[in-house]
Amino acid sequence: MKTQLTEIAAIIKDLAPVDVLRYFTSQYPGLVTFSTSFGWEDQVVTDLIFKNDVPIEVFTLETGRLFPETYYVWNRTLEIYQKPIHAYFPQTASVQAMVNAKGPSSFYESVENRKECCHIRKIEPLKRALQGKKIWVTGIRAEQSVNRHDMTNLEWDEQNQLLKYHPLFDWSLEQVKVYIKENNVVYNTLHDKGFPSIGCAPCTRAVAPGEDFRAGRWWWEDQSKKECGLHATQ
Repeated sequence: MKTQLTEIAAIIKDLAPVDVLRYFTSQYPGLVTFSTSFGWEDQVVTDLIFKNDVPIEVFTLETGRLFPETYYVWNRTLEIYQKPIHAYFPQTASVQAMVNAKGPSSFYESVENRKECCHIRKIEPLKRALQGKKIWVTGIRAEQSVNRHDMTNLEWDEQNQLLKYHPLFDWSLEQVKVYIKENNVVYNTLHDKGFPSIGCAPCTRAVAPGEDFRAGRWWWEDQSKKECGLHATQ
């Protein structure tokens, strides 16, 4: 797959996102998956997949620490489209061992502890979700963080040994909002309360006007490299 990256990039270069998704499912039937966390971008991609009956599996990582508003969007999305969203949970034994040893909020105490929690609740379940797949579709946009400017809309994921495709990579936030409004897509109301990026409840806060897009994630840590490891680029 890695050697095919340039060839595939040329094929999809001028295609609309939904046509790229259809192309991937025709080339890799049953091997294309999309991860949603029910934010603005992910709801747009979900709408493209479900509304157009593109045969892509949609999954989410159920960390056990999500906002009530996120669960509401999840449930409404199921009701509206009547299509499945597969949930991947962390391993019970791993969560129990971490919490028993360090308490329920160890992630505030150090970067190492926070990364441990992310690994248990997100990274390990993600690896199970992606096992055997060829294409991983995401809702990533280039402007979402400094680290993501070095990425492209199609890339090789060395960690998971598959191709990643970001259909909204070149979209602005305004384009995302317009799509949601024009297509009446259900979205997380936390976005209206200053939450541009929504993750686990204990690790996400609203941002003030002018703050960085991801300033509300792990706000107690260094601001320069805020990724949990799901989309590591090195």
